[in-house]
Amino acid sequence: MEVQGKIKMIDETKTYGSNGFRKRELVVTTEEQYPQHIMIEFVQDKTDLLNTYQVGQNVKVSINLRGREWVNPQGETKYFNSIQGWRIENIDQSVAADMPPMPPADAFEPATNLNEDDHDDLPF
Repeated sequence: MEVQGKIKMIDETKTYGSNGFRKRELVVTTEEQYPQHIMIEFVQDKTDLLNTYQVGQNVKVSINLRGREWVNPQGETKYFNSIQGWRIENIDQSVAADMPPMPPADAFEPATNLNEDDHDDLPF
């Protein structure tokens, strides 16, 4: 599954317990009629995937839905869901839109004014 939208918040990596479990949360705001603020958690080595991203970027996040069951001390069963990210891609087209288009490959002509008698100044 995938979630696409604009990064609203990137939290710092947090470490829990003696085993060093790491978690980092990301909030993505979807761009639809009724925008949703989706909190996605990245765990363990996946927390590093967020290092190069910033608030405001448009991204596509690949996710897995996770669910678990927990029985509290009173014997009541509770259920919890989480959204875990495992890949993130920048889909910002604004950077590419600012650059001029590349000319087609056949627009370049080979040089014809070369003289084999000219000496090469390159040191190798």
